[in-house]
Amino acid sequence: MKPTLIATVLLFCAAAGHAQKEPAVVYAESFRHGPTHITDASFEVKLNPQNSVFFDRIRDTYGNDRYLLTVVPEIPEGEEHVISWQVRLTDLHHLIYNNVLLESQEPSSDPGNNLWQLNPNRLGPVPAKAQRIMKVDGFYVSLQVTAYHFTPLESPYLDSMTVQVKFTNADPRTAQSPTAGP
Repeated sequence: MKPTLIATVLLFCAAAGHAQKEPAVVYAESFRHGPTHITDASFEVKLNPQNSVFFDRIRDTYGNDRYLLTVVPEIPEGEEHVISWQVRLTDLHHLIYNNVLLESQEPSSDPGNNLWQLNPNRLGPVPAKAQRIMKVDGFYVSLQVTAYHFTPLESPYLDSMTVQVKFTNADPRTAQSPTAGP
């Protein structure tokens, strides 16, 4: 085989391998369909068994605290180890809704209704590093696990997880799409 043909084949294989590593995007709409917009925010949450809970208030466009974002560990009863983290978004004006990140208030195994569960188990409903985009009222919440680690490696027990969190009033899917050239 000629060197240029080998180089072309290797380049094609590398490009195909890179394309396969792109995280999936999973989109769902909350059962909540109101007009509320929020103040855009973006931050990283680093979790581990010693710092396993995260809270942050999300403000509406008027600057008022409107939602409470909570990230809590899932620990099986009778155990001490974290197997996943769960994200909840509570509407502070309607406390009856303790998690508006649900597509339906009825439990289901549908991936769109489980985007709030950050479970790196290979059998989970949503791939661990998938970008999870949820439309809630008039805004979007994006969650993406950027790193996680098990201890020991073969166990189901997590010793760390890093999550990128974004709140925006613009659909993140359209912001990600490539623009057409001239």
